[in-house]
Amino acid sequence: MQKCDVVSRLERRLGRVHARQRIGIEEDHEAQAFGQGLNFFHIENWYLAPSVIRNALRLAGLYQRGCRNASRVELRRNAIASPRLPQPFEGFTILHLSDLHVDMSRPAMEHLVELLHGLEYDICVLTGDYRGKTYGPFKPSLEGVARLRAHLKGPVYGVLGNHDTILMLPDLEDMGIRMLLNEAEPIVRDGRRIHLAGIDDAHFFRVDNIEKAAADIPPDEFAILLSHTPEIYRQAAHAGFDALLAGHTHGGQICLPGSIPITLDSALPRAFGAGRWRYKEMAGYTSVGAGSSVVAVRLNCPPEITLHRLERRKGQ
Repeated sequence: MQKCDVVSRLERRLGRVHARQRIGIEEDHEAQAFGQGLNFFHIENWYLAPSVIRNALRLAGLYQRGCRNASRVELRRNAIASPRLPQPFEGFTILHLSDLHVDMSRPAMEHLVELLHGLEYDICVLTGDYRGKTYGPFKPSLEGVARLRAHLKGPVYGVLGNHDTILMLPDLEDMGIRMLLNEAEPIVRDGRRIHLAGIDDAHFFRVDNIEKAAADIPPDEFAILLSHTPEIYRQAAHAGFDALLAGHTHGGQICLPGSIPITLDSALPRAFGAGRWRYKEMAGYTSVGAGSSVVAVRLNCPPEITLHRLERRKGQ
């Protein structure tokens, strides 16, 4: 698809001003390592980062082990409990995939597909970062997502991450992925409904709009927010969301023993950097991701996919 055709589709999908603004922001900041987004330094944009990390791990004798670990994707399970959940949604299950970076590690994606076989779930959600780099070609990433999409069943929803360009949006939607860009979608079961909302990237391009995403959600109805980054947990909780599903942090990816992250590249409490957490009345879950960023290695932080089961009881 030619870029002019993509831009035309984006203008119809998002509106002319929004589409051109979003594209312009990306072009202004492509591959910028300093001074963008919520953090001052972005290692994923530093062109020397992969070789520096690889050489450091080789010197430490950890590189091969890290490569093996990066392909060993694990299945995790999590319960999201709330007395606000409508009775027909008791047991409703969400498959959560995040930070695929599909062009970084084919063995990880192959193992992920193996894990999908036989899984039972009602919907699948993707919380961003389909591309390995934050700039440059994205066709290999789209091809990888298409291969994965063929193994996903039921409705699939997604948001964009800070590694993704808005130019990927038409192809992702052509695959049957309902992309939520500051939008919400009701999910109906036996005459009752819950709401699934998603925001555009809040970490890098700062194009999130929770107010717009929540505008049509009644305050007395159960709602889940998809965000690439959990950094907007305060805004999400105060907007009345019952749950926030996110990724981005990779749990640190290269961690000390005990899964202690060296860095999370996120402005949030360390306790919110991986797994389940709670802020006020909102349940949260930060996936450590199925893929790897910068270099396809992991230490003391195995990649994951997660099944979230909704339950009608008081949250813990």
